[in-house]
Amino acid sequence: MGVIATSENRIQPLAVAAASPPPGLLADYATLFKVRVTAMVLITSAAGFYLGSLRSGISPINMEMVKALAGIAVVTCGASALNQVLERKTDRLMLRTLHRPMATGRIGLAHGLIVGFLAVFLGSLYLAHATNLLTGTLTLLTAVGYVAIYTPLKQVTTMNTFIGAFPGAMPPLIGWTAARGLIEWPGVALFAILFVWQFPHFMAIGWMYREDYARAGIRITPTLKNTRYAVRSTVVQALVYAAVMIPVSLWPFVQGTTGVSYAVAAAVLSLGYLGCTIRFARIGFGAAGRSPNLNDADAPSHRQPARDLLHASIIYLPLLLAAMMLDARGRLLF
Repeated sequence: MGVIATSENRIQPLAVAAASPPPGLLADYATLFKVRVTAMVLITSAAGFYLGSLRSGISPINMEMVKALAGIAVVTCGASALNQVLERKTDRLMLRTLHRPMATGRIGLAHGLIVGFLAVFLGSLYLAHATNLLTGTLTLLTAVGYVAIYTPLKQVTTMNTFIGAFPGAMPPLIGWTAARGLIEWPGVALFAILFVWQFPHFMAIGWMYREDYARAGIRITPTLKNTRYAVRSTVVQALVYAAVMIPVSLWPFVQGTTGVSYAVAAAVLSLGYLGCTIRFARIGFGAAGRSPNLNDADAPSHRQPARDLLHASIIYLPLLLAAMMLDARGRLLF
């Protein structure tokens, strides 16, 4: 049984969705495998592989990259499936996830478990064979951390956001090890960039969907019972990490991996990211220092800055990586 919406504006879209024919198995698999998330994982992994290949003095676009990305994609899809296996009940409580195939029962528990486990373990084994043992092991550990640690913690503590940022930041480092076969500081810098980038991104999503998360019992900062603390903590965390993003994004330049062109691009992009975060942070500071009530979160004046920050974060990361890859070509050949 679905969730009854609290707003008349939300009832109509749900009714239309309920009257629509169910999606086919292909569409259900696309949802089960979170294809948009998988695409972002592949983009960041490809950046790591590209930069690692340049360090090795070989062409970064080759069949080895295709093999590595194929294995990473399979493991990512499997982890997404297992995540939805664990969250099939809570997904029924959230408007944004109640139509997922595991939540509706279109894909059964055994089906999801088999597909998820096979993809994670076979994909990891393939990576160990096609690239190297370190890459296969790191990819498997990342999937385990995401499914077995981060996912259950979402019901327990708001620290899940911090803990979940570790597996979330692994793809570019995994791409680097796929090309190089070892963990090196330029790969760690890529990990750090993705780690820090996630927090303003997460806080924007948490603010936009805080009612959904609260309904499902998912513990994130915007859903804390102390309204004033929840608002202030949300925007302060976003601000702190957006500010830290500036020096972290310049780390490849400091290492000599990239040159001045990347440094300028990274500074401009990171300042823009910080500017969007500052605009988002204004929702936490009302007149006379008062915080707005979380019940006003659906107001356009509050939701739009969060939506803008989310869009900015999605644009920022590929542009930053593209600038890094363009400037690094030829510089890593030593």
